[in-house]
Amino acid sequence: MALSLIPHLTLAASAVLALCAPGDARAVEPASLLALSSKSPAPPWPAGDERGMANTLGEATTLRCGWHLSQRGGRTYEASFVRSNAMPKSPFANPSLSKPKPTAGVPFSAHAFNSEAFDAGAEPQQQGTQIDALGHFASIASPWDPKNPFSADGASYYGGYKQKDVKPTADSPLLKLGIEKIPPLITTAVLLDAKTFVGKGRAMGDGEVVTAAHIEGMLKAQGLGKRGILPGDMVWIYTGWSEGWKDGDDGARYYAMAPGLAVDAAKLLATKRIVAIGLDAPFIDAVPGGMLQGKAPPAQGTEPGLPFSIHHYMLSVFGIHHLENLNLAAMAADRVWTSCAMALPSRDQGAAGAVVRPVAVGLPGQR
Repeated sequence: MALSLIPHLTLAASAVLALCAPGDARAVEPASLLALSSKSPAPPWPAGDERGMANTLGEATTLRCGWHLSQRGGRTYEASFVRSNAMPKSPFANPSLSKPKPTAGVPFSAHAFNSEAFDAGAEPQQQGTQIDALGHFASIASPWDPKNPFSADGASYYGGYKQKDVKPTADSPLLKLGIEKIPPLITTAVLLDAKTFVGKGRAMGDGEVVTAAHIEGMLKAQGLGKRGILPGDMVWIYTGWSEGWKDGDDGARYYAMAPGLAVDAAKLLATKRIVAIGLDAPFIDAVPGGMLQGKAPPAQGTEPGLPFSIHHYMLSVFGIHHLENLNLAAMAADRVWTSCAMALPSRDQGAAGAVVRPVAVGLPGQR
């Protein structure tokens, strides 16, 4: 352990002992730990950067996380959904249907083993609870007319990278900004209850947006006004849309439309230097019913030519990762507004996304 960490750890330990009495469900970390956030790195990042806002992770986020892990009475929460062949399917990726294989043996041994296989063309990285790499999205000079072949030449990615840098040929993996460039996301998560604050107790509807004003209002309503959102935090927003995550035909509506984040909220969160944004919804962007079929316009406030404006800004401009299809109902019901959260993407070289199993450890009943 670096000697420079010892004074901070001692300070943190003292704060923990003073504040972790049984039944003392505090949402806000000690002031001594919050003060360390002022030393968190800030952009612009060095030339050639591929980590984006993950550069904010470090001593401050680790010590905040450690405080939550030290609290007596803390609980572990699964923030992902169980994956199955019957779960809702993204319309933007081939279903990741798995086929159980027969129990097999090893010649000349007493072993028996089981495994599964995916259908040809399956895209598991973009189905279920997943995370987007920064290279998942780019922008081209002007909107594409589908009457003509699509050309990605000159597409612009996060950090000023161009198509020739990131994906020079059709069959190339991402040479830059792939999923393997994401470090382990082990940091504090702030959970905002939009179902209660925006929806007034009902699940938010398709096309509805969480605005910057809503974020500020939720922080205040949940007792986080003074803490706010800190550099390196993950922000998880519970909209209630995940109530529609159901197997089979009952879940068909889930991916057809959804609520999401407003552009001004994305820009606000970027000023806070968050490392990831996650919703219990499929797109992060708001999608009104009929939009995906070309029968309705994008959500109000969406920028022209960018119907997935949040993908554009968060991934391509700010370098902030997306966690999609989070399972946040239990945390919201237990009022776990802050926690130590962990999301460890797979390290598939050059992939644009990954299956992820985020978990959080926090105290229920936070004030």
